[in-house]
Amino acid sequence: MAAPVQRVSLDPARRDPVIAALRARFGERLSTAAAVRDQHGRDESWHAPAPPDAVVFAETVAEVQEVVRLCAEHRVPVIPFGTGTSLEGHVAALGGGVSLDLSRMNRVLRVSAEDLDCTVEPGVTRKQLNAHLRDTGLFFPIDPGADASIGGMTATRASGTNAVRYGTMREAVLGLAVVLADGRLIRTGGRARKSAAGYDLTRLFVGSEGTLGVIVGITLRLFGVPERIAAAVCSFPDMAAAVGTVIETMQMQVPLARIELLDEVQMAACNRYSRLAYPEVPTLFLEFHGTEAGVAEQIETVQAIAAQRGGSAFAFAHAAEARNRLWQARHEAYYAALALRPGAKGWPTDVCVPISRLADCILETKRDLAENRLLAPLVGHVGDGNFHLVFVVDPDDAEELARASAANDRLVMRALAMDGTCTGEHGVGYGKMPFLVAEHGEAVAVMRAVKQALDPLGIMNPGKIVAA
Repeated sequence: MAAPVQRVSLDPARRDPVIAALRARFGERLSTAAAVRDQHGRDESWHAPAPPDAVVFAETVAEVQEVVRLCAEHRVPVIPFGTGTSLEGHVAALGGGVSLDLSRMNRVLRVSAEDLDCTVEPGVTRKQLNAHLRDTGLFFPIDPGADASIGGMTATRASGTNAVRYGTMREAVLGLAVVLADGRLIRTGGRARKSAAGYDLTRLFVGSEGTLGVIVGITLRLFGVPERIAAAVCSFPDMAAAVGTVIETMQMQVPLARIELLDEVQMAACNRYSRLAYPEVPTLFLEFHGTEAGVAEQIETVQAIAAQRGGSAFAFAHAAEARNRLWQARHEAYYAALALRPGAKGWPTDVCVPISRLADCILETKRDLAENRLLAPLVGHVGDGNFHLVFVVDPDDAEELARASAANDRLVMRALAMDGTCTGEHGVGYGKMPFLVAEHGEAVAVMRAVKQALDPLGIMNPGKIVAA
């Protein structure tokens, strides 16, 4: 079931002086309006929202430092906010406090085509960055679907459809500027492609979900736009054949850019929602990047692997417009799933397992869903063993919610039993917190010690990742 929200009301003696000081300093860029607060207390997840007491729209690093110092002085929580597209309750203000909206810090500060890197403010979105890079011959490949902010993507260690070739935010981030819980500004990493100097603080903050500090600057790795891009769709007689094709393709180290799996339920939803006409069977969406010769070789190899398992002939999308339509349909899979059952709500979840266990995990999960009469379309960035379910449920049906909750628990424990993880992409927030000890054991105590060392007052996005 959705994680229960335990919203703690702040003592007015702590809250009111902070809001008064912020109003005097920021004027109209401080809001206590109910609609604004509500927007900043919810994300795209199923989990219960919790609005902050106030929202500040910061425009500079110095302003972020001011807000954090003031909140630290009065022990008022700070919740960094990007675009609100996270999926595990990351931005819910469980302890009240101030939502620090960074969307106006949206400048691309520097691009180095020679070094294939750039530095951006946290409010820059991935689409904005790629539009800025259009004339440079470079692009930023991390694509989680939503037009998320780079700061939010860094904080949640985002991934997406291109991760199989280009990696996740963990690999893309070279360095950070971070405002700590006491207002100090530090810089981690740098533009050098490797370093052996001290602890890797960059990786500590990538994926920290705002619990250790506020990310205010990001230096990113960029890539050259491929000479040739080709997308293809391949249908399979059953899920085992589709997943087997993925596993063999990855084991043969074919350098695919994207390899996405949609089950028969999701394909039916996408056909209906995005006006497509593909067979409603397990299907792979693929994309190939490289030289003309390299792409041709990749296609030949994967077609042969698929054909051995009964895969259909590839349906190609070569032109940019056709490719964009294909991937837009994939990105709209969540909304397509909801449209299968008007009035229902979506409960997205994800796990990730070693590629050799992917077929076992998916097939066992599909059987579990059928046995428990649950509508839960499956999609996956399966090239790296990551897949997602969207439980499409009636929020007023307690019995159905209980079945979905139990199935989600079994999904996570199934993945952990296969040496996987409770979340390959969505992050922890407060929705996946109950599974961290099962996955990491005593390491959770170490995480808590890091949290206490960097945020001794517990003001940075409290109630996420590890309990106080």
